[in-house]
Amino acid sequence: METAEFLRTLDREGRLLAVAAERAGTDAEVPTCADWTVRDLLRHTGVVHRWAAGFVGEGYGSPRPMGEPPGLDGPELLEWFRAGHGRLVDILAAAPSDVQCWHFLPAPSPLAFWTRRQAHETAVHRIDAEAAGGGEFGDIAREFAADGVDELLRGFHARARSKVRSEEPRVLRVRATDVDGAVWTVRLSAQPPVTVRDDGGAADCELTGPAAQLYLSLWNRVPFPGVTGDASVAALWRARSAIV
Repeated sequence: METAEFLRTLDREGRLLAVAAERAGTDAEVPTCADWTVRDLLRHTGVVHRWAAGFVGEGYGSPRPMGEPPGLDGPELLEWFRAGHGRLVDILAAAPSDVQCWHFLPAPSPLAFWTRRQAHETAVHRIDAEAAGGGEFGDIAREFAADGVDELLRGFHARARSKVRSEEPRVLRVRATDVDGAVWTVRLSAQPPVTVRDDGGAADCELTGPAAQLYLSLWNRVPFPGVTGDASVAALWRARSAIV
């Protein structure tokens, strides 16, 4: 996907998140995020949006802590969220393609990184807001979902901080059934997972299903769509893959 596509997705997902949050109400519990209410969800995502906007907008070249959310609630909190989301979209849209700033996963450019990352951040939390309202989840484009699986497996869980470890080497395969070539082989050991985008060799466990369901299940939002082989490997992912 191109950066412009991620930007359009970020814009849409933030708007959908706000609508779902408003419909659910800020007191509603978020079943996909333990101990969170919609209030917590809006405050968290709003802070992340402002944090990301700072790197691109100000060109910060090193990590910076996230700020604290305001003590707002109800309509004022929603207005604050929408303002921060809109500002992030505007900053990313106006940024030069060669803008230089800190980023934390491999990417073609800092701008490509932040646009992609915030699109996925916002999409997953849009699902959380919809879950709080008790309704069905809105659509997630399959190509975008497959990209999100790739970011999670080859980005987040390639880092030293990943807690998905196994004393006994294990192999997990992830295969999207609706996107050509969307298959990953994840090698688990006592070291950080190593993921390649192929289906070579035997796997102890395979997760299969539509890309959108795999995306949300690997982010621990929904059950795995299909599990074959040793289900304990899937359970290991579920128990240890939370991003901190």
